[in-house]
Amino acid sequence: MHGFVFYFSILLFTCHTSAAQPLTYPAERHLRNVRQLTYGGDNAEAYWSNDGQKLTYQRTDKKRGIPCDQIWMLDLSAGTEHTSPVRISNGHGRTTCSYFLPGDTLILFASTHHSHDTCPAEPERVRGKYVWPLYPEYELYIADLKGNIVRRLTNNSYYDAEATVSPKGDKIIFTSTRTGDPELYIMNIDGSGVRQITNRTGYDGGAFFSPNGKKIVWRSTRFDSDSEVTEYKKLLEKGLVSPNKMELYMAKANGKKCRKITQLGGANWAPFFHPSGKKIIFSSNHATQTIPFNLYMINTDGSGLEQITYDPIFDAFPMFSPDGKKLVWCSNRNNNGTRDTNIFVGDWVE
Repeated sequence: MHGFVFYFSILLFTCHTSAAQPLTYPAERHLRNVRQLTYGGDNAEAYWSNDGQKLTYQRTDKKRGIPCDQIWMLDLSAGTEHTSPVRISNGHGRTTCSYFLPGDTLILFASTHHSHDTCPAEPERVRGKYVWPLYPEYELYIADLKGNIVRRLTNNSYYDAEATVSPKGDKIIFTSTRTGDPELYIMNIDGSGVRQITNRTGYDGGAFFSPNGKKIVWRSTRFDSDSEVTEYKKLLEKGLVSPNKMELYMAKANGKKCRKITQLGGANWAPFFHPSGKKIIFSSNHATQTIPFNLYMINTDGSGLEQITYDPIFDAFPMFSPDGKKLVWCSNRNNNGTRDTNIFVGDWVE
């Protein structure tokens, strides 16, 4: 979720353990020299700058006075042992889904700060379902690395979030409820030329571009019965969606030639292209339909499913560095029996 504020799922699916966990597990053959970058709180959706030297991410840490997600940045240019997080968002409202723009001097993210000085209320529990809120106060903003807002890209009463940028540097893809249903939209890097590219009942979100910018991959909820559609629409009227049933889809960057990649069941989400453009890495709980969530990789034709991580609780939000040499992701490993979710980076081994 990049992509969506899947942080809520971290809180749902994380459970207490009795001791510190390892940084890697023996079966994680694709990962070497793993380093932990954050310690404490809920740290999620960490995404690389275009030069591979920085990460932007969202963070909640109530013990340290961060009551809901704010956008932060880590500069790794001096080495991971010298990282010190810098807050980019202004500390008001709730933020999500940050991403570097071309040149790495500006960061794109969604925020409610124009409508809420404080954190917006979290949704009430829905009996028998886990739900995400689609806050209509979320708007898309661009800020510099000192946190100054330099541009507001959207201005309406709908949910606008989950934005990422094409490697070509020309387009932004995001999710919006402006038609009454969460759909994918593309716009120019300056916010002009907004165009809807999905149009099917069900949640569509968390989209990323392929390395050449010609394709997109995203998560989507589709339905097998009229009763599922009815239940979905009832939740949507309350500004909620249930993320327990999602599969991955791929299409051309204009939304054409859409096809389903996974048919696994459960929640398959947080997809990102392998540097070759021929595989997708993602998070899934298909093996159990509950915890654990682990990282998997699959060919873009839906074949060759391979498990990448083996944490007993939670691994998600994977992203390859621009040069393909490193993988960053978020995990509950090594959290000393707490519910903390932290950012990890490792060398990628084919």
